[in-house]
Amino acid sequence: MKGMAETFDRFAVTVDLVILTVQREQLNVLTVTRKFPPFQGRQALPGGFVETDEDLITAAFRELGEETGLACDVGHLEQLASYGEPGRDPRGRVITVAYLALLADPPGPVAATDAASAQWTAVEPLLADREALAFDHHRILSDGVERARSKLEYSSLAAQFCPAEFTIAQLRRIYEAVWGTRLDPRNFHRKVTGTPGFVIAGDRYTDGERGRPARLYRQGPADQLHPPLLRR
Repeated sequence: MKGMAETFDRFAVTVDLVILTVQREQLNVLTVTRKFPPFQGRQALPGGFVETDEDLITAAFRELGEETGLACDVGHLEQLASYGEPGRDPRGRVITVAYLALLADPPGPVAATDAASAQWTAVEPLLADREALAFDHHRILSDGVERARSKLEYSSLAAQFCPAEFTIAQLRRIYEAVWGTRLDPRNFHRKVTGTPGFVIAGDRYTDGERGRPARLYRQGPADQLHPPLLRR
């Protein structure tokens, strides 16, 4: 067994954030344009180095504010995964811990000290081009999107992206935006209203598409969906 005087190779730890929202019926991710090398001028996920006196989640919130001006209240937040492939950062050995955040109604980001600009960017073009993002952020984004898509299958998270009262059609559009596919309206309505605790029917109606009245619902008490609302 090696003694207490053992030395370790130096490496750095960073945090990266996959922050997703639905805007104009499409899934968007928060990106920054890098202000400094490496990958100067390229789009990237918000993130940066963890300082010696802070934990991971504190670093994630700090970097979010420094690069985008967004406050710490980012809605649903969870740790996504860790990435440590050698060579993922040209500056040296860097391990990153990624976080996934899902926002229902985010403000417009404002680039702060560490970014040239910050913007909401459509996810699909970024997923289609492996070179669109700096570092290995294409892989991190892909993992984050897949996690979000899976969460909509077995949790009631999608309802949090809707107003306090919503139609089933509005809820369906959230699923379509996150899953990136069209859903059969009748089949979706049957599954949602047949899932215990997912939505609660109200007494009010609103004008629906093509002038037909649409019933308004609100989010139910269930956190988990049984049975799950599967994509396939």
